[in-house]
Amino acid sequence: MNTINHQALEQLHYVTELTELIRAKSSPNPDGIKNSSEFVSFFPDFIWTVRDFMLRLKLNGEDITEDQYLENALKLIPGNHPRVQASNLPRECIRHFFPKRKCFVFDRPTDDKELLQKIETISEDQLDPKFQEQTRAFVSYIFTYAKIKTLREGIKVTGNRLGTLVTTYVDAINSGAVPCLDDAVTTLAQRENSAAVQKATDHYSEQMAQRLSLPTDTLQELLDVHTACEKEAIAVFMEYSFKDENQQFQKKLLELIDEKKRIFMLKNEEASDKYCQEELSRLSKPLVENISMFSAPGGHRLYMEMREKIERDYGQVPRKGVKASEVIQSFLQSQATIESSILQADTALTAGEKAIAEERAQKEAAEKEQELLRQKQKEQQQLMEAQERSHKENLEQLRTKLVQEREQLIKDHKTMLDKQLQNQKALLEEGFKKKAEAMNGEIQRLRHNVEDMKKNSGSVFEKILGGFATVISAPALLISEAVRGIASLFK
Repeated sequence: MNTINHQALEQLHYVTELTELIRAKSSPNPDGIKNSSEFVSFFPDFIWTVRDFMLRLKLNGEDITEDQYLENALKLIPGNHPRVQASNLPRECIRHFFPKRKCFVFDRPTDDKELLQKIETISEDQLDPKFQEQTRAFVSYIFTYAKIKTLREGIKVTGNRLGTLVTTYVDAINSGAVPCLDDAVTTLAQRENSAAVQKATDHYSEQMAQRLSLPTDTLQELLDVHTACEKEAIAVFMEYSFKDENQQFQKKLLELIDEKKRIFMLKNEEASDKYCQEELSRLSKPLVENISMFSAPGGHRLYMEMREKIERDYGQVPRKGVKASEVIQSFLQSQATIESSILQADTALTAGEKAIAEERAQKEAAEKEQELLRQKQKEQQQLMEAQERSHKENLEQLRTKLVQEREQLIKDHKTMLDKQLQNQKALLEEGFKKKAEAMNGEIQRLRHNVEDMKKNSGSVFEKILGGFATVISAPALLISEAVRGIASLFK
């Protein structure tokens, strides 16, 4: 079409049927034009391009812009005749549903009829210079100002998300229902949030595998890496998730990360145990292979010297890991009976010396047992502190996301309110007082929503965060009980 006229507007009849073709909310009541703000929050901008434009951009003898040309064409026609109302309907719908509008006009690509017949194959320099200029302006505007497609609350629509939405809409249409945005977003959120959990979990596993060198020297070393990787994983989840009702998917992520952390801890223990056993076997080989030499008088002293050397050498082995104490303790326990036999058979010692040596051995064994228990308590304390850090990080990132979402929601409602006020002002200026007054209810509703969201943001956040904190605190309580249980062994 080469102009914006009554016929062109009538051909856009579909805009008058938008509220019949799609619903914004899961409500049995039709949204209607009066509640168009629900659509405005996620509808795209409106761009009308007019090709083969032959008119001059003038109005009442004054030069006008392309946008002014469009706005003049969208002005309502005064009168109550049914034909006038029918003519105004597409204009009114465009103004209500698409508050941000833009117009571009294009001259004919060329006046050469022969070139027009093969327009798709000619080179750019064969096109009319004015047409080229208009085309560049259009392309520049699109790439500069065209917004990313979003749903309500600023949810961005990627290619995959668009595919899911299309499927949901088509299924609804095929079943005879009216597609509902809320329902579609709920379906989309379930799918996208599941994918976000998987993406975040994979990131955690990959980063842990890359950054850890098993066995770690201490449990704290592993937990520090875990804390960093978990923080990144939560950030990944927050980036790709939306509308996580009751934080069910974030809770699932926490469970999966905790499970994977336990697997890494188990692998760390296994690697440490294997390494320590191998090193201890190497160091104790001379002792084991020459055990018979300690049966002679003075054998107990020689045995203790060799065993103490094994302990010293074992202590010098680097990065033995979390099982270092347990492995040496197990070795010493296995040697207790052997030491006792050698001690009793040593004729170079008096009965009193043997009794003293026996008592010393028991005391050392008890001290080492206490030392092992203290290590266990320390590790349990470290686990509890890591769990607390995890909870704080989850709550902090959730709070940040909630604040951002609420700010976006308030911004969207302010935008809707501003557009409604602009529409109302335009109607008053055009002399449509009743139509302008009919917008008061919707404007008041939007104002109330904005004020309510600002006023109640804090209580909403605390309710959500409080509920989430209660759920994720349960594992920490179990660890705390374990710490107290181990501590009681020292009393």
